[in-house]
Order: sequence, then C-alpha cells, then structure tokens
Amino acid sequence: MESSSKSNIQRLIVIAQHLRDYKGPPSTYDQMEQKIRETSGKVTSLVGSQESASPRVRYAKTFRPKKAAVLVCLFEGDNGELRVILTKRASRLSTHSGGKAEEGDEDDGETATREAKEEIGLDPSLVDVVTVIEPFLSKYLLRVVPVIGILHNRKAFKPTPNPGEVEEVFDAPLEMFLKDENRRVEEKEWMGEKYLLHYFNYEQKNKKYLIWGITAAILVRAASVVYQKPPAFEEGNPKFKFPKDVNRDTFMS
Repeated sequence: MESSSKSNIQRLIVIAQHLRDYKGPPSTYDQMEQKIRETSGKVTSLVGSQESASPRVRYAKTFRPKKAAVLVCLFEGDNGELRVILTKRASRLSTHSGGKAEEGDEDDGETATREAKEEIGLDPSLVDVVTVIEPFLSKYLLRVVPVIGILHNRKAFKPTPNPGEVEEVFDAPLEMFLKDENRRVEEKEWMGEKYLLHYFNYEQKNKKYLIWGITAAILVRAASVVYQKPPAFEEGNPKFKFPKDVNRDTFMS
C-alpha cells in the first residue's frame, strides 16, 4: 500500500513538471490585444522623463473584457486515474459570478485559488499551481484564464460549499473530456462566426450531472494539454470578437 502511494505521488510530480513546461499557442485574445497595440501608436511617457518626439496618439476606445480565472484542480483517483474537482452551481445564480480578478490578486493563480477557497473551502496551500492555459471567452464576455493545479493530498480537502454560490461539489475523470461519449453538441453563432457548445452527461453515485458551456470547453482543452493529445471531436471554441457597443446586457446568445 505504501509503495502504491509513493508511485502515485511520483506520477503527479511528473505530470506537474510536464505542465510547468507547457507553452500554449497564441490565443485569439492575444492577437486582438496585439492588433490594438499596433494601431494605437505611442502614449505619453512616464512622469519626470523626457517625452517622445513622436506625436501623441490616443488609444482607440476599444472594449476590453474583464479578467477572470478558474481553477482546474486535478487529483489522482483510487484507480490511478486523473480526476477533476467540479461544482454544481446554486440554482439561484443567474450568471457565472465567481472568478473575477480583484485588485489585490497577484496573478491568475491567486485569483483562481482564492475563488476556490471562497466557493468550496479548498485551502490554497493544498494546491500546487503548475500552469495556465489559453484564455476563454465566457457567455457574459469575461476573459477567463484556466489555471491548472494539482491536489496531492485529496483526503486533506474537506469540501465546504458556499450555499450562496455552490449547490454541490463532485469530481469526474479528466479523460472523459477527450472522448466522444455521453456528449452532444450545439452549433451557435457569435458575430458572424460559428462555434460549438459541448454538453457532457456524467453520472456518479446515482446522481446525474450535466457539464456544458465554458466549463466543458475549458476541461476539453485542459485534458488535451495534460494528456498531450487532441479530443476525438472538433473543439470549435468562439473567437475573441466584440461588438462596437457593449453594455451590461450584452452576452453571447
């Protein structure tokens, strides 16, 4: 039993090292930001230093989405498989409320682990943050950065869901998000371009769960990065594109 435990720990260490070395491709959000910088010209210099001789050009009034981060927390199951901690949102929530970056957050990792502690009582000290992957665009136009973390000691985590945000905490095998099983897809359109909305059905202890939308999209991408292989289906994520007029009621249909 002790030998098996040591083997499991070693396997997680290897996975963590692989993920720390991960360098993802440029996202459509990164490309959008680069285009804004290239077309905006120079800005004023720092106070107290000589200003550039180039003419001052104002930044275009361009919408930039608010930043958010979400923790993809992995641990090793009883059979040696990688599993991911998930939540069933409280039914009273009409939108995704968690994950928004706060002024005091040092980085995306701190945002994600802070939110996990607030929502399900997961102590950040138990989580080894190993990498971040490409940002996703949420339905409510949030730029969401998935943060992959490893929980080395699953037994030390005692879920305490925040009843205002989370109805239930459960877990699922990460590899299921690479398989074309118990899955259906819906084609959507955002600003003239089609994207795919994935729905995964999962059952655990006679309870049925539906994992869909941006959560499903993030888990498909995370599984691809961890297992170093593409899913058995097209991902079809939406691109970072925004209408000229954006207000609090604007969302992806």
